[in-house]
Amino acid sequence: MIVGVPKEVKTHEYRVGLTPTSVRELAAHGHQVVVETNAGAGIGAPDAAYEKAGARIGDPWKEAELIVKVKEPQPAERKKITDRHVLFTYLHLAPDRAQTEDLVRSGAVCIAYETVTGRGGGLPLLAPMSEVAGRMSVQVGASCLEKERGGMGILLGGVPGVPPAKITILGAGVSGSSAARMAVGSGARVYVLDRSLDVLRNIERDFGARVVTVHSSRDTVEQHVLSADLVIGAVLVPGAAAPKLVTRQMVKAMKPGSVVVDIAIDQGGCFETSKPTTHADPTYVVDDVVHYCVTNMPGAVPRTSTYALNNATLPFVLALANKGWKRALADDEHLRNGLNVARGKITHPEVAAALSATFSPPAELLR
Repeated sequence: MIVGVPKEVKTHEYRVGLTPTSVRELAAHGHQVVVETNAGAGIGAPDAAYEKAGARIGDPWKEAELIVKVKEPQPAERKKITDRHVLFTYLHLAPDRAQTEDLVRSGAVCIAYETVTGRGGGLPLLAPMSEVAGRMSVQVGASCLEKERGGMGILLGGVPGVPPAKITILGAGVSGSSAARMAVGSGARVYVLDRSLDVLRNIERDFGARVVTVHSSRDTVEQHVLSADLVIGAVLVPGAAAPKLVTRQMVKAMKPGSVVVDIAIDQGGCFETSKPTTHADPTYVVDDVVHYCVTNMPGAVPRTSTYALNNATLPFVLALANKGWKRALADDEHLRNGLNVARGKITHPEVAAALSATFSPPAELLR
């Protein structure tokens, strides 16, 4: 199979779908890989590194069948997608009607990293970037709390005689627990909210008394959001739009100069006041509260992110290339759960529900 790796075009997105190491694995299995020129420049991988690994430099959209990317195809890229393509990337379709409609019209087979499931549970292709975003959320939150950036001007860990900041983390999944790990290291007072007692027990087991675990309810969310200096939104419903846990009225009642970091923004965000931003213009202020809602947070650390992502995606890329998409999905129910759009139909139930569209079971397309 011919596998294509385009250069990412989203604002300040420096990751790349395949590393030279991954290209070498595909070449060893007899596949051709076409890489767009400078696709790996952001991770320090020049065209020569890809050619040494066995790739050709060319136009992946014209030459390849399987397209491996990182971020959802932008409007200009979607014009290049046809019914001969199999697209394997992050899609986040639930809050993005325009993208969904374009992919449906293309007739392409579109498999989303974020809904591929794991044999032991979880979302193995989302987890690496959730770990990166969770850890980054504390870094960017600390920066946004600086006065120059619109924050109230406090240090997360405080100093002797001055109390530390309070960080409230909504959601204790992969990104939330990763945020907690960084937050504990900052010296801040850390509170983690989740509806699952088992998940909260895991947090307590990992961090002990350094993190206060709280069962999530309307009352506790309001209490700990209003008293926080930094709130990190890390809730996730696989494939679906994120629930709006923090209302506009709650944001208005937060401390002036406090900060919210919405990791869930790819799925629409969990604050009613959230709207997507970019690394070029990452923040805005609503009711004196600084909002950081960058949709590709891990793109700021592309080397770490790309290699972490490839560790997880490569086995699935090999399966798709070795078997073709139909057999690969038929053989692996977890990869099949990643199918979001195919042959003009929406094939993920949460995406269809979020967009009030018709759902077509993936099995119908594999016959």
